[in-house]
Amino acid sequence: MNPPAVAAGRMAALLSPTRRLLLALLSAAAMLSGPVRAEAPPAGSAAVMAALREPGTIVLMRHARAPGVGDPAGFKLDDCSTQRNLNDEGRADARALGQRLREAGVPVGRVLSSAWCRCLETARLLGVGPVQAHPAFASIFPDDAKGDEITAQARQVIADWRGPGVLLAVTHQVNIQALAGVNTSSGEMVVLKKRPDGTLQEVGRLQP
Repeated sequence: MNPPAVAAGRMAALLSPTRRLLLALLSAAAMLSGPVRAEAPPAGSAAVMAALREPGTIVLMRHARAPGVGDPAGFKLDDCSTQRNLNDEGRADARALGQRLREAGVPVGRVLSSAWCRCLETARLLGVGPVQAHPAFASIFPDDAKGDEITAQARQVIADWRGPGVLLAVTHQVNIQALAGVNTSSGEMVVLKKRPDGTLQEVGRLQP
């Protein structure tokens, strides 16, 4: 028997389990890192901008940057000084996003907002239309007793929207999670279309 051939065969036998392990690990990694955002094109993509010009499109926006979590104990909705508010970066982000929408000619038909000051200020700084505080987008953090009721109201507002233009609602992370099942960063807009069954499909996002 040819000694080199025997050695090569033994080496192949030794490497085979290692190669199988590597292939298995690569396959598992591919599954875990799969197309998580397959239904959501990159922020600002052509698909997103096209959707923003279609009637019936919904945009859910998390208020711009406001350092902290929740609100101080005993805060009052009619007194912004008792609440967590936007910082300068958040205000700049809101203005910049509004400018992008205006420059792109996005037809915003209605702007709704949570009554929390950080949401109202974000909506007003966008400068894309009159802002209406709406109870359907009030914060449901942390586990507001009326959370389900508020979410149901928001779903109805969204279901009823036919245009003209885009419905833009400025609200809170927990509300967007409840409505669309997605996480958002501060100042991020999630662009959504309604499926025939009434559920929402993410088209993409606009970020500060």
